[in-house]
Amino acid sequence: MTRLLLGVTLERICKAVLLLCLLHFVIIMILYFDVYAQHLDFFSRFNARNVSRAHPFSNSSRPNSTVPSYGPAGADAPSPSAKPSTNQSATEKPLQPCQETPPGLVGRLLIEFSSPMSMERVQRENPDVRQGGKYTPPDCLPRQKVAILIPFRHREHHLKYWLHYLHPILRRQKVAYGIYIINQFGEDTFNRAKLLNVGFLEALKDDEEYDCFIFSDVDLIPMDDRNLYRCYEQPRHFAVGMDKFGFRLPYAGYFGGVSGLSKSQFLKINGFPNEYWGWGGEDDDIFNRISLNGMKVSRPDIRIGRYRMIKHERDKHNEPNPQRFTKIQNTKMTMKRDGISSLQYRLVEVSRQPMYTNITVEIGRPPPRLARG
Repeated sequence: MTRLLLGVTLERICKAVLLLCLLHFVIIMILYFDVYAQHLDFFSRFNARNVSRAHPFSNSSRPNSTVPSYGPAGADAPSPSAKPSTNQSATEKPLQPCQETPPGLVGRLLIEFSSPMSMERVQRENPDVRQGGKYTPPDCLPRQKVAILIPFRHREHHLKYWLHYLHPILRRQKVAYGIYIINQFGEDTFNRAKLLNVGFLEALKDDEEYDCFIFSDVDLIPMDDRNLYRCYEQPRHFAVGMDKFGFRLPYAGYFGGVSGLSKSQFLKINGFPNEYWGWGGEDDDIFNRISLNGMKVSRPDIRIGRYRMIKHERDKHNEPNPQRFTKIQNTKMTMKRDGISSLQYRLVEVSRQPMYTNITVEIGRPPPRLARG
């Protein structure tokens, strides 16, 4: 009896083992065919990729690339019956407007000026920027076209760092932009606001589609790419907190460093004043013009509107303007006659460099001061 029970138990164990072996075999076969299918899919995609590389007309999705045109009969051309590749059909779809908040922003940035900088390095880092310092997002329709104007004289060292940081920031912000360096010719007293008036007119001559203008000093670098360089419903002051001011707004009416106005806002205030020769006062005059024309200054959050300044000595022929306080008090009387409507200058040269457009102008000299007594 015991031997019979033992035989039945062994038989059941053998059947169970056989069943497990069969189940194991089925699972192995399923995994095998699954892996085989994945290999087939991989090789099919690999072959398709090689075909697209061998035939450039089948892929035009790279930024700044174009589909080549084909010549007369006899020239190589794609077959009419050939189906368009996935990349080609994707690029044929109309571009959508760029998002209000670009998805590629990184937030707070590390800004330093100790590493050596060259214009060659800036060019290598920004291959998509066109001659003259112009860029258009390839994957969406920008909401504005922005001209960035920099008043300039003898600041080549600062310009390299400014371009090194700003080009990547502006590209991540999906801005359609052009960069214009407004270079004051000669060694007479510097006039920041008048140079910016010149930049406004010259940029529009270059491209009449500009509808937003950013006015920036060459020594100021934003520390957060969420500080979007675009125009708003009200005139914009971007440089809310500079490191030299302890990352605080020095006073409520401060409008210096980096600012932005739409074309209509700029014309509404008759542009910037032309009579502030030397350092200081013109940004306060601009703030007064904005307020007197019923507009308000908008600003980013203080945590986002931070800037680092490249340290430097005060430029020669840009000494503090002793008349600035008197002029600021008279903005209401002078803004209609002194501005873009009264601007006079002589264009010396326009040079389109790889990373910017240089506009050299002669803007005259300050009037002689009346002797006292």
